[in-house]
Amino acid sequence: MLDLLIHNAALADGRKAMSVAVQGGKIVEVTQGLQAPAHETVDAGGMLLSSPFVDAHFHMDATLSYGLPRVNQSGTLLEGIALWGELKPLLTQEALVERALAYCDWAAAKGLLAIRTHVDVCDPRLLAVDALLEVKKRVAPYIDLQLVAFPQDGVLRGPQGAQQHMDNLKRALDKGVDVVGGIPHFERTMADGALSVKLLCELAAERGLMVDMHCDESDDPHSRHVETLAFEAQRLGLQGRVTGSHLTSMHSMDNYYVSKLIPLMAEAGLHVVANPLINITLQGRHDSYPKRRGMTRVPELMAAGINVAFGHDCVMDPWYSLGSGDMLEVAHMGLHVGQMTSQDAMRQCFDAVTRNAACVLGLQGYGLAAGCNADLVLLQARDPVEAIRLRATRLKVFRAGKLIAQSPAATAQLNLPGRPAQTSWIQALDV
Repeated sequence: MLDLLIHNAALADGRKAMSVAVQGGKIVEVTQGLQAPAHETVDAGGMLLSSPFVDAHFHMDATLSYGLPRVNQSGTLLEGIALWGELKPLLTQEALVERALAYCDWAAAKGLLAIRTHVDVCDPRLLAVDALLEVKKRVAPYIDLQLVAFPQDGVLRGPQGAQQHMDNLKRALDKGVDVVGGIPHFERTMADGALSVKLLCELAAERGLMVDMHCDESDDPHSRHVETLAFEAQRLGLQGRVTGSHLTSMHSMDNYYVSKLIPLMAEAGLHVVANPLINITLQGRHDSYPKRRGMTRVPELMAAGINVAFGHDCVMDPWYSLGSGDMLEVAHMGLHVGQMTSQDAMRQCFDAVTRNAACVLGLQGYGLAAGCNADLVLLQARDPVEAIRLRATRLKVFRAGKLIAQSPAATAQLNLPGRPAQTSWIQALDV
């Protein structure tokens, strides 16, 4: 007997009336019209059944700290960085753990079951590292949490010398942090930024780890550290293991340089993560009008065959006072900022918060096919475009075939003469 059978589901690839059979925490069959005994049977009612959402770029050590020790009055990146510097000495491991666990509750309810989070390693106490390692262990039954050792103040900018933050970063990796991070554009000079990329990629190659760098998060068209990142990935044989996050300077680069850069990135097998909500909020602050959009060249990168994912980046922290862990909100913003409104492009935005992001993290067993993990989200929408339009309710969320969260369908009761008694904002099929 099956553990779970979901039938009459729409899938993101366009297939309709599909059945998904689950046994022992794995998907064992995906086909139309399957009839089989099961301990639990779910009628999807023609709604979209998807693999879970994946956040390829987040800062869980800062999440839900909004208002501590004060509010970012300007809403700018630089005030946020200064505010984080004020907050760090006040942090406790217990508070970090509790805020992160609360956010993971939000994530699970939104069908967000895998998160790559950057964790600041510049504090010699490594308080946030220890806290998130504890959180990773505690949420493992329902969320895959991947940690990046992130030298937020610059790996070569330690107050006690250039080796200080590198030593902290290595200690974090020794404790079990998964990925090597960096922030080359925040080093003191362009030369130091390039050197940091080289040193950090060499460290990752030596330890057999992935790399994910905050790279060129700037409006400066001359911030070109992604070129160095691509070179080092190729030199060290790290193809497919290196991610450039943000890359907002690409929105300001001239087209001739980009025509050289994008093929270099593709050849090096780089992944790219854009963070639409935060990029559009923090970039272009020095512009009067016209204002730059602040997001990297997502459609062009995708057209070159580069794997592009979206991240949430921040939720209620020193840099961003909004957010709820909803990756459909991220996809919705990415669609608009990138002007990705063709049918294919809108579906690409859904992919950017599901399978593309899973590829960035290197998740094993992700997908909706026989042999994959039975991690599933049933959405109150009939296809990915409608899911983005509605930021669709997560009707049911399954982890390893077990229900971990559910929400009632979003409907409004109406009292209008001659009109239906309720609406759910879903257009009738025959219209």
